[in-house]
Amino acid sequence: MNDVLRKKYIPMTETIYYTLLAVIRPRHGYAIIQYVNSLTGGRIMLGTGTLYTMVGRLTADGVIVTVPGADKKTYQITGDGMELLQEETRRLEQQLADGQKMLAGGVFTV
Repeated sequence: MNDVLRKKYIPMTETIYYTLLAVIRPRHGYAIIQYVNSLTGGRIMLGTGTLYTMVGRLTADGVIVTVPGADKKTYQITGDGMELLQEETRRLEQQLADGQKMLAGGVFTV
């Protein structure tokens, strides 16, 4: 993965993060919306305009691809997209660990 993609997508918005999670398996647009809604317990409800604008950008950047031969326009994450998703997950895990440590009374000194 190149640094241009890393700089563009890390840190990642929640909607991009959950969309990439959704397309680990091939999914069409409405299925992505349903999956994200279900995965987040309704906290994130993607609108079609938001989704298709984002999917267009992710496709243009090579983060996801259109799956050929599907009945409906279906998307799947690429190798670069998976690397971005894994890097962002590690970043979020570190952020969570830091927050939990500090909230539990941890001390950070310089």
